[in-house]
Amino acid sequence: MKRIVVTGGLGFIGSHTVVELQNEGFEVIIIDDLSNSSIEVLDRITSITGIAPAFEKIDLKNQGAIQNFFKKHQKIDGIIHFAASKAVGESVEKPLKYYHNNISSLIYLLEEMAVNGIEHFIFSSSCTVYGKADKMPINESAPFKTATSPYGNTKQIGEEILADTAKVTDLRAISLRYFNPIGAHESAKIGELPIGVPQNLIPFITQTAVGVRDQLSVFGNDYDTPDGTAIRDYIHVVDLAKAHISAMKRLLKHSNKTSFEVFNIGTGKGYSVLEVIKAFEEVNNEKLNYKIVGRREGDVTTYYADTSYANDELDWQAELSLKDGLASAWKWQQSLFNK
Repeated sequence: MKRIVVTGGLGFIGSHTVVELQNEGFEVIIIDDLSNSSIEVLDRITSITGIAPAFEKIDLKNQGAIQNFFKKHQKIDGIIHFAASKAVGESVEKPLKYYHNNISSLIYLLEEMAVNGIEHFIFSSSCTVYGKADKMPINESAPFKTATSPYGNTKQIGEEILADTAKVTDLRAISLRYFNPIGAHESAKIGELPIGVPQNLIPFITQTAVGVRDQLSVFGNDYDTPDGTAIRDYIHVVDLAKAHISAMKRLLKHSNKTSFEVFNIGTGKGYSVLEVIKAFEEVNNEKLNYKIVGRREGDVTTYYADTSYANDELDWQAELSLKDGLASAWKWQQSLFNK
């Protein structure tokens, strides 16, 4: 049984990935500092899979704590690194927090991997590395543009650190560039649980539908799109989690073509904000109270992935639809409020 460490394993994407790893027969050790997650998720994962993952509460900015972790846990086969601060708006207001947390933790992990002979690493990256891309769909050869936020910049820097390190060490790394993760596990036991005001569209929709929010703001209806609202690529979190399994298997089988590889993880399809709202209302038989407001600074018109490289090389593709994601997100939201 291969042993995989998952940092940030109690978060939205991390928890779903832990479930899929366990379903595939991997042994999982979760590292999480609980700054943006809940310890209750550990029991929820166990109730889904029937297997209790090992858990260590560690702040990855504490280098000594990481060193102690690897002294305690031997024979690690790979690491999937989710742990990071991720709110774009907050990163603009608190850049040093983001650079310290997202970059320092990555460096400390890579240093301890080298000391302990651990070679396989998957990095949780983002389509934000492309900045305002020149053409759609975006493929992996699209150049980095100036990041629109410190958060996006930490993902660019993280990938550069991995590429440079892989050139001169035994590190074998894959960076997965996510587009817009949505949805929840079909059990409605784990899902997206934003702290404070949601940064993403879907939890804002579900919180409006359940009555936590009075109204959903649609930022701009004057974009150059069929209905005037911005278009994004929405990937179901379970499909996203399964991409990490495919990537880890690729590394463990030494099927990677280079020591550092990157893949877009999306659906290859774009949906406008109004299309998402309509789809939510249709699939869940709920009416949303929304209002068109001014554009949000930094938002781009259209953003969706070319996923052909991931489809071919990882033998993976998105299987769940937008409506699947919206139905599961609503089921999860209702479970939180016992509606």
